[in-house]
Amino acid sequence: MKKLLLLSTLIFSLISCNSQGKRKIMGETTYQKELNASYKDASKSPLKKKDLKNFKGLEFFKIDSSFVIKANFTKIENAPTFEMATTTDRKPLYKEFGLVNFTLNGKDCQLTIYQSQDDLRDEKYKDYLFLPFTDNTSGGESYGGGRYMDIMISDIKTDNTVTLNFNNTYNPYCAYNDKYSCPLTPRKNHLDIEIKAGIKVFKKH
Repeated sequence: MKKLLLLSTLIFSLISCNSQGKRKIMGETTYQKELNASYKDASKSPLKKKDLKNFKGLEFFKIDSSFVIKANFTKIENAPTFEMATTTDRKPLYKEFGLVNFTLNGKDCQLTIYQSQDDLRDEKYKDYLFLPFTDNTSGGESYGGGRYMDIMISDIKTDNTVTLNFNNTYNPYCAYNDKYSCPLTPRKNHLDIEIKAGIKVFKKH
């Protein structure tokens, strides 16, 4: 019995030591923790090897419920397909899917939502819509090329409203590694307001 107790104590100690050796996944919300976990995973992280080595977690603005907005959605019918500019010579095909109008901090705002025509060929991404934007923090506290938000077609309600959660934004991979080709935020999607919510600019340590 004493040997069994000693063995159990030893196993527990080893497990405890291993658990303490692992770096804790940073983040205030499930979204932030999942994003940090994916960036920490070398098999799918956009980070360069030298940045991944010292990676502890992405930086975010404090969670702010005032940046969770109920917006009015207007579908854009018969929109033409166009080539979206990127950080490289790549020209992916997109369509303007719709407009979202909302009020934030007393200011009327409008953004265009886009739909990748390439993604329509993949069943996994047919529901995905793309919302890039810049704001008055871009180039300072947030990435100069703008931030992205994913919206699903299924998120659009029957009353033509959709919830925009600016806390759940992310940077294009180009913010971390220039080997990637990323869509450039169209000028029409600039918000003349500070969006102090969501992902911050990446600081290399």
